[in-house]
Amino acid sequence: MANHKSASKRARQALKRRARNRSVRSEVRRTVKAVRQAIEAGDASEAQSRLRVAEGKLRKAASKGVLKRPTADRSVARLARAVSRVGA
Repeated sequence: MANHKSASKRARQALKRRARNRSVRSEVRRTVKAVRQAIEAGDASEAQSRLRVAEGKLRKAASKGVLKRPTADRSVARLARAVSRVGA
């Protein structure tokens, strides 16, 4: 338990941030999973549209500090490469 007023405030803020980060991270995972499912199904147009949504979520998470920017960039690049393979 926090011994100072400021420490208790920081603990409250950390709880809020953790809840928000978990929510954003799970939403990102859901969208990425949807892209991978479309890729496995071989549906190029569906995979392309889901990739656009997933890229937006990944970039937003990176800009908010939930994910590191290089991690988001790498995920987007790998997904885009996989989607382009489905179209070919």
